[in-house]
Amino acid sequence: MSLPIETPVTNADKTFFRLRTDIVEGVIQAGAKLSETELSTRYAVSRAVIREAINRLVACHLVERKANVGAKVVTLSAAGLVQLYQVREALEGMAARLAANNMDDLEISNLQSLLDAHSSKVSSGETYYQEAGDVDFHYRIVLGSKNAHLISVLIDGIYHLVRMYRVQLGMAGPRVTTAFEEHSNIVRAIANRDGELAEMLMRRHILYSKNNIERKLNSISD
Repeated sequence: MSLPIETPVTNADKTFFRLRTDIVEGVIQAGAKLSETELSTRYAVSRAVIREAINRLVACHLVERKANVGAKVVTLSAAGLVQLYQVREALEGMAARLAANNMDDLEISNLQSLLDAHSSKVSSGETYYQEAGDVDFHYRIVLGSKNAHLISVLIDGIYHLVRMYRVQLGMAGPRVTTAFEEHSNIVRAIANRDGELAEMLMRRHILYSKNNIERKLNSISD
């Protein structure tokens, strides 16, 4: 299965991608109210284009509409994180198990090469998260499952909300090294075609990541 690359086709697509990136990366802050008038000026497009982009952002769980409030960027919370990562742990665990059976040797080799490319970030102690798409370790494994329904739920559904938590509250300090080691162990299990181990390692990795982000959220709220 080839990697689905998002290519903006229309002006509306370009606006949606820009707005989504700004939300994920915190340029537009979590919890912020979205004004069609202000955003149309900011992105130099019509209100109709902004309205379409907001509707698409609602569909991928980055924006919510509330009565008497309108459209708002979702708030990052410990409760929201727990619910999201419970789903992520189960489904990405399944994806890792399927990937061990369904990824071909070249795809596994490319996955290892991706980790090799990430190693410099780890050794320098940088914050360790990947850009969206095929340079994201988790994205590659989800696609490697070769299960269209699973890919749809994870990539089209919750992927960018997960990224929002990862980017804004991502791994830094000692967690960088341990997360990279966990990634390496998952790839090794997939390369050995050990689906049961790959699933267990992925679920454990996502649980550890959830615990790390949850601690940060709790420290902010204290």
